[in-house]
Amino acid sequence: MEVAGGGAERLIADLAGKRWRANDEAAPDEAWLRLLVDGVDAQRARLDPEIDAALTQGWSLERLELLLRAILRAGAFELAEVSEVPTKVVINEYLDIAHAFYAGKEPGLVNAVLDRLACRLRPDRGATGVEAAEGEDGDGEDDGGNKGRRWTSSS
Repeated sequence: MEVAGGGAERLIADLAGKRWRANDEAAPDEAWLRLLVDGVDAQRARLDPEIDAALTQGWSLERLELLLRAILRAGAFELAEVSEVPTKVVINEYLDIAHAFYAGKEPGLVNAVLDRLACRLRPDRGATGVEAAEGEDGDGEDDGGNKGRRWTSSS
C-alpha cells in the first residue's frame, strides 16, 4: 500500500486473487489478512512513533527498507491490538518472516524491536524470552561499518 498507493481492498484482492491462487499455494485466511492490513493501515499513525521509539538511537522507521517497515508495522499491530495471540508467538512469527527474506542482521533487528515493543505494549505479560539466532546481536546496530545505510539483504 505504501508503494502502490492503493487501499487495503486492492492489496488483499491482489494477494488472494493473483499470487496465491496463481501459484497453487494455500490461500491465506482472508479474514486474518484483512484484520492485519486494515489494522496496520488504520493504526499506522499510532504504530510508527512506537516503532521509532523502539529502534536503536540514530535509526528511524523511515530509514528502514520497505519490507522491514511492513514486518515491523504488522508485528507492532498484533502486539498492540490482538491480545489473544501470545507475545512470544507474535515475535516468533515475524522473526520467521524476516528470516524468509533476509540472511543478514535484519531478523535480529525485527526480534529486538518487537521485543522492546512487547515490553511497552504488553507490560503485564513480562519479558518474552525470544532469543536472537546465532550471528544476530539483536540490537539493530549494523556492526559492519555500514552506518547510514538502509538495512538491506546485503548489509
